[in-house]
Amino acid sequence: MVDPSVNERVAQLRKELHYHNYRYHVLDAPVISDAQYDNLMRELREMEAHYPTLVTPDSPTQRVGAAPAEGFAEVAHPVPLLSLDNVFNADELAAWCRRTQQLLERDSFEMVCELKVDGLAVALTYEGGRLVRGATRGDGLRGEDVTLNLRTIRSIPLALHAASQPERFEVRGEVYFPRAGFQKLNEERVAAGEPPYANPRNTAAGSLRQLDPRITAARALDIYVYALGYAEGGPMPDNHWETMAHLREMGFRTNPASAICQNLTEVEAYFQRWLHDKERLDYGVDGVVVKVNRLDYQQHLGVVGREPRWAVAYKFPAIQQVTRLISIGINVGRTGTLNPFAVLEPVNIGGATVKMATLHNEDDIRRKDLRIGDWVVVERAGEVIPQVVAPLASRRTGEEQEFRMPQRCPACGEPVLRPPGEAMTYCLNNGCPAQFSRLLMHFVSRGAMDVEGMGEKLALAFIDAGLVKEVADIYAITREQLLALERMGEKSADNLMGAIAASRSRPLASVLYALGIRHVDRIRDASEADLAEVPGIGPKIAQSIAAHFQREVNRRVLDRLEQAGVGLAEVAAPKEGRGTPLAGLHLVVTGRLSALSRSQAEDRIKELGGSAGSSVTKKTAYLVVGEDAGSKLAQAQKLGIPILSEEQFVRLLESGVAGLGQV
Repeated sequence: MVDPSVNERVAQLRKELHYHNYRYHVLDAPVISDAQYDNLMRELREMEAHYPTLVTPDSPTQRVGAAPAEGFAEVAHPVPLLSLDNVFNADELAAWCRRTQQLLERDSFEMVCELKVDGLAVALTYEGGRLVRGATRGDGLRGEDVTLNLRTIRSIPLALHAASQPERFEVRGEVYFPRAGFQKLNEERVAAGEPPYANPRNTAAGSLRQLDPRITAARALDIYVYALGYAEGGPMPDNHWETMAHLREMGFRTNPASAICQNLTEVEAYFQRWLHDKERLDYGVDGVVVKVNRLDYQQHLGVVGREPRWAVAYKFPAIQQVTRLISIGINVGRTGTLNPFAVLEPVNIGGATVKMATLHNEDDIRRKDLRIGDWVVVERAGEVIPQVVAPLASRRTGEEQEFRMPQRCPACGEPVLRPPGEAMTYCLNNGCPAQFSRLLMHFVSRGAMDVEGMGEKLALAFIDAGLVKEVADIYAITREQLLALERMGEKSADNLMGAIAASRSRPLASVLYALGIRHVDRIRDASEADLAEVPGIGPKIAQSIAAHFQREVNRRVLDRLEQAGVGLAEVAAPKEGRGTPLAGLHLVVTGRLSALSRSQAEDRIKELGGSAGSSVTKKTAYLVVGEDAGSKLAQAQKLGIPILSEEQFVRLLESGVAGLGQV
């Protein structure tokens, strides 16, 4: 039994260390020296090592050191993390304000202005004053459990020191990578011969999703808490401004740049101040978030779609500079797309040196009338992705050259194709070295051939070792070849051989998807006319597919897959009968269903003898509509296609058309 005095001392040490973490990382106002802090931490570590039963998850010693995770569990957010509508000028902000006034039936209301930090949104859940879960925003409804990684961020309190707090509550915050820390990390990577990371925002997101928390801990991430998600079992203030003050008292780090405003004149002044001063901050910001202050007003205003009516993001203008377009290069993507990009004279935009920029596609270049040698306006949209906005035609000398898309792939020399009516040009050679590594990773991925255990590193190792030169080669790999690879043990080799063998029996649809082709039967010898008759395939896609398999190199891939035992036979349609109540019916699913995913819904349709497509045509029997349905709903209404709710769709699956009654 542990002596009570030991328990008391451990509790006291933890309380002191939590307090000093708060003073140092949240208030930036330490009251003891680093050496004194280290002594307290050393004493606690020694006591926990001597009495391991006293170690608790919220102890300051437990921020780093957990074993790497195998993956991230999915987390359902009790209250959705909503996205924000954007406005880009004072007139649009005034329009938002007028709508809000009308809905509130008031001429004025208080607003809180906060800097829109360029980071990664997270939700932190506390129970009994202790951090129990941290999750990414994800799609707003579901995120990933990254608790172990968030615990490494020292400005996130593991235990709260406030005397009063709800029994259970959630706060929302933005995790970011401070500019100074990001620069130091890149300097270390360059010194080690590694490529530097592109920008702080993406690096912060990647750091937070590391399976090994020790890697996250090595990155100097920080956080600003910006909202209370929900609270249970305790009183909280009735407005956002006082709620944030209460969260600061509880130990959370909030942004000191926030301000309360009474009218749009004050909001605009806040916006203009930070538009000019934002570069002196140690973190990236891309605008100002304007929120209605009173929480009862927020509740009254509610939500439209996935955006709250009570808040809006007032975005800073994209930063622009002028430089010269030296040349236009081509990058070949996984699916064979030829993607043009601008090679620029280096120019500093918003503190970052920009040498390349996106050009989207050939039509974009034509529309902007960009020519090699032009002086051009370049901007960092969202202060992250550089793009060429327009040429300065007045500065042309006559020596500029028009761009021509190459007729052959720059990586493999094979002919390329631009299907009529499409914006992209494609290399049709699956063996193209520029796209092969990405194609191989796609080929073995879940939803394709689903070779369990074969991730990106192993796929690249196969290529580097010369074991795989086209996708069919994975079926020729031997156990001995696997064991010869670095860090490959016998059990791993046996598991992978079993996974490769199992993938031979994947359904035809998976094989077609693995090859980058969907919804096609009799693919090897099909003509355009044959392909155009397949549900979900139009003449443009049919032409592209037919051209793909006119190339001998692509036909050879199918031959080798078939020789390896991969099933390529056309799947026969189910015979009509009791098990095929949807025989002859073509359905389209749009929007988000609550009971099953879209792919699961489409699988059920096929199991019952129907066919599932991705576009609404006159041949569509029913359109199944979930939440956030898009343009397909309008198209179905225009064509007079019957619309099914999710409830009606379930009845259709259970009882066939007879179960619907009148639709």
